[in-house]
Amino acid sequence: MENNNVKDGEILFLYEAKLTNPNGDIDDENRPRMDYDTFTNLVSDVRLKRYIRDYLQDDLSEDKYNIFINHGDVQTAKDRLREIVSDDIFKDIKKARDAITQKFIDIRMFGAMVPIPKKGNNSGESGSGDSIKIIGPVQFSWGYSLNKVQLLNSYSITSGFSSSEGNKMNSIGKDYRVYYSLIGFYGVISSSRAKKANLTSEDMRKLDDAMIKAIPSQATRSKINQMPLLYMRTESENGFIGDLRDYVKISIKSDPIRNINDYKLDINDLISTLKSRDIKIAKSFVHEKLDCENKDGIKNISNDD
Repeated sequence: MENNNVKDGEILFLYEAKLTNPNGDIDDENRPRMDYDTFTNLVSDVRLKRYIRDYLQDDLSEDKYNIFINHGDVQTAKDRLREIVSDDIFKDIKKARDAITQKFIDIRMFGAMVPIPKKGNNSGESGSGDSIKIIGPVQFSWGYSLNKVQLLNSYSITSGFSSSEGNKMNSIGKDYRVYYSLIGFYGVISSSRAKKANLTSEDMRKLDDAMIKAIPSQATRSKINQMPLLYMRTESENGFIGDLRDYVKISIKSDPIRNINDYKLDINDLISTLKSRDIKIAKSFVHEKLDCENKDGIKNISNDD
């Protein structure tokens, strides 16, 4: 693999969700996750990582082992590992760590707990809970909406099948969606953890690509009509700023918000803070329809080719 020169960095990622369910809560009839005290729509980091993994799985389809946590196949961790490496490699933990991280891009990005097989046991059973802990250099907070979000006030849908044998009526189910949500994620990249996980600059380029393309390309019936609006990844040797969402302001043109034309973003505070700390933008994307004040400021501090 190429030499590691991944720097510390931070990520700001904004995307819109229109008449869709960004992240259903299985403990609440798959309703969109909400903070009802503030009408804030919530999306877990696991949901975002799944988009990235699924996109990379399709993109790297010539090698099905590039993704360790593959949502298409139901396997145990030990079974997935035994398809790639022999149990003997675990005799040297460092070699095992290197072999595993060099094979799986999602482990290099997000980390994993890798079970260690019992010594002298060819069954591949893990022993006494022993494992190799690889802490992912790329981590995301939970996402939340920058606007107040309302749920669609009509939930019932009918299917083309009866609910039971002999029933001539179509079955009725629930379909929970939001009217409009501008969802923001914050992420960090650790250079020290990148070295331990063998994360490469090429991996970061694939992450950039996935962040911009994964959500629309992985659309399902409940996830269609979601579109990335702004993506920014920084590189720095001057430490971390903190949650970049705190530096973004939203001005509402039309209330309630129903589409991208109903608000304006102000990133002046973010751009000035990055400039004052001499922090460069390694990769950026801004949707052409997004009304964003100081959009040109991104280019002025960007190393993005």
